[in-house]
Order: sequence, then structure tokens, then C-alpha cells
Amino acid sequence: MTQSQSRSKSPANWQPGTPEREGLWVFTRLRDFIDNIANTTPARLALTAFGMVVLVFTGLLSLPVSSATGDFTPLYQAMFTAVSAVCVTGLTVVSTAVHWSFFGQLVILVGIFVGGLGTLTLASLLALLVSKKLGVRGKLIAQEAMNTGRLGEVGTLLRIVIVTSVVIEAALALALIPRFLMLGESFGQAVWHGVFYAISSFNNAGFTPHSDGIVPYETDLWILVPLMVGVFLGSLGFPVVMVLQQNGLNWKKWNLHTKLTIQVSLILLVSGTVLWGLMEWENVRTIGGMNDADKVIHSLFASVMTRSGGFNLVDQNQMDSTTMLLTDALMFAGGGSASTAGGIKVTTIAVMFLAIMAEARGDSDVKVYGRTIPEGTMRVAISVIVAGATLVAVAAMLLLHISGASLDRVLFETISAFATVGLSTNLSAELPPSGVYVLTALMFAGRVGTVTLAAALALRQRSQLYHYPEERPIIG
Repeated sequence: MTQSQSRSKSPANWQPGTPEREGLWVFTRLRDFIDNIANTTPARLALTAFGMVVLVFTGLLSLPVSSATGDFTPLYQAMFTAVSAVCVTGLTVVSTAVHWSFFGQLVILVGIFVGGLGTLTLASLLALLVSKKLGVRGKLIAQEAMNTGRLGEVGTLLRIVIVTSVVIEAALALALIPRFLMLGESFGQAVWHGVFYAISSFNNAGFTPHSDGIVPYETDLWILVPLMVGVFLGSLGFPVVMVLQQNGLNWKKWNLHTKLTIQVSLILLVSGTVLWGLMEWENVRTIGGMNDADKVIHSLFASVMTRSGGFNLVDQNQMDSTTMLLTDALMFAGGGSASTAGGIKVTTIAVMFLAIMAEARGDSDVKVYGRTIPEGTMRVAISVIVAGATLVAVAAMLLLHISGASLDRVLFETISAFATVGLSTNLSAELPPSGVYVLTALMFAGRVGTVTLAAALALRQRSQLYHYPEERPIIG
């Protein structure tokens, strides 16, 4: 065969004709497209991967087989639920237990598991599945997400992410299933509910297969403790979990990211528990009528869940205004980077706090634990905070106009959607389709936007051949 004949039979030069050639031609174009964006704009690949997943699950939830009544689900409800599941949020416009069939609930659960792997993990897996390889820039963005030191480790770490998720979720399910059996559920129901809550908690999703949520178990530590453990582990992030697997509790062997994530997470957990408890201690509409032990349990549970878990034991509308504002702040903070939690992330808060302290002391460098934080990292942190605040402000203004609801309810629902928390004042279910689409877009942007923004900015740092003269404007 001549060289020209060989070229003419290559898939790239085949013209649409036979079904076999048509399929190969389409696949080749798709592979080239994925290769191109993976190696030039990996952040766009993350958006593409998540967008494709959302569309698939929206289509599945729209089918009659997904609803309990056997009817088609309206597009805005199906899309909202799909985005809420894939973005591991937990907000709902219809009851998960009542509206969806078993198949529909299974689709939601699979969406939670897939979405919990993270945008950059999904993007990397998409590139690997389609083109069998991950380009240098694709590895760089995966490396940035997983906080690993060598490009060669990326493929191994992606496998570890999936295995770690399955192992932790299986352990949580095994802890929950016996309790559901003891509460009188059949074996099939107990297994289903145990698996559902295990996946939902570790992925910080907040979906529940019971019509009353977990309120009936508000004093049952056998159920509440695994849920809190799952949510807290999920909120730490895969890079932190892997460091803990390798080094245990040996503080000296932890990297800076792990130290900052765990330290700030514990600070927010303790302070959130104390403040939430003090604010609601005498509120008879929430925990005021309980004994002291139950009040402490509710306070701890609320503090864990407000930073992305989404499960609730009290009606969010019945909390005091100060408690709602505290919850807003904790939701906006979120959990760890490359985790199943949302928000602006605890390391972002840590970096900004350290920068403020360095400025107050007059230090030229931002230092912590014997390390200097690069100036570029601080610029990324500022960008993430400003982008998040802007998204929340714009969405809140739109929802105020659409719904006419009070500012505290609108702000609460908006931050919950952006931070992919799932706590709700039931405003989502009361909104017209236009408002539902606003929250849908906000959930997608909150889960994908700040992550890809941070990763993209980290890769755009470049050396400059010249500098303009410095001139400092007046600040403050």
C-alpha cells in the first residue's frame, strides 16, 4: 500500500458515507476536540464535562419512569434537580421521596456520586476516556486540583479519589444499615436508605429519601454521628484525606494545605457550634424546649451541616435573624479545596487572614508554618472571593425582583445555592420557573465557576520581561 493510499484511508480523511465510517469520523472529531481543549484550555474542559453530565441527568429525570406518577417532569424541575444532584447541593423544588420513583432516586444518587468526584476530576477522566491520554496542561490543572508534586502521579491520584470515595461511603453505609433495620425497616429499605445517606453525606449533598428528612432521628446518635463524620470527611477534600492516609496524625509530615484546611475547619466547627447554640438556646421554635444534651447535639450538627452538608434538624425559617446571618457566613466559607463541599473554601479564608495579619505587622511576605505563601496565590484568593460575592449579589437581586420575598430568605437561599449547601427556607419550591432557573445557574456556577477560575488563574501566571514604574494609590 502506498503512502498516499494509507493517508486516504485514515479516519481523519474519511468522508461520511457508510455507518461504520460515519461513526469513526464523528468519534475522531470528538477526540480531537477533547484533546484540543484539554491541552489548551483545561478549565473549559471542566465546564464541558460538567455541562455534559448535567444534560444527561436532566434528560433521565425528565422521563416518565423517573417520576412516581409515571408522567413527564417539567424541564425546569428536572434540570434543577439534576444540577442540585451533580453539583452536590441538595436544594429541591419537589419532594425527593414523593415525586421521584425508585429509578428517579437512583438517578439522583448516581448524579451525587459522579458530581462529588469534582469538576477537575471529571474533566481529567473525560480526557482519559476519550483520548486515552492527559496532555501536559491537562495534567497541570489536575495537579493543581489534587495538590500533588509530580505530573506522573496524576493518573494514580485519580484512581485513589474514586477508590477513597467508594471505601468511605461503604463504611458509612455499613454503619447506618443496622440502625434502619432496628427501626423496623425491611432489609431492602434499610440497605437502600443506608447507601443513600452514606453517598449523600460524604458528598455533602443533603438529599434525603424520607419525606420528613432526618427530623424523626433528631436525637438518634447512631444515625446523626455517621452523617456528621461523612460530611466532615467529605468537606476536607481528597488531597487532605490522602495525606492523612499516608501520614496519619503526624503533624510534622503534613503539607501546608492539609495543616491550613484542618486547622481552619476545626476553628469554624467549634466556633459555629458555640455561636449557633448560644443564639438558639432559648428559641422555643427550634431547640429552646429541649434538654441541654440535645441542644448541644443540635448545635454541633448544625455547625457541621451549614458549611455544606445540607441536612437539617430544625426549620430554617424558625431560626432567629442573627442565626440566619451566622449560617450565611458559614455557608459562604464552605469546606476544603478539591472537596465535595462548596463555598469559597477554608484555605481561601486562611490565605486572606494571613495576608491581613502580615500587612498589619508590616511584613513584606506572608508566612506561616515556616513557609512563604506566593503572591500569586493571594491574587487567586482575592479573585475567588470577589467572584463569589458578585455571583451572590447578582442572583439575590434577581430573586428579590422575581419572588418579592424578604431579603433574609432570599440571601439565605442564594448563598445556599452558590455554596452548594442545600439548607433551605423552602423558597426554592415557591419560586416560579424563572427563579428556579436563576438558582440552577447559580448552583452550577458555584460548583464549577470558582474552582475552574482558581485553577485557570494558577496556570496563567507568567514571567514578564519588563515592569512599569510603581505608584501606590490610597487604600482605605
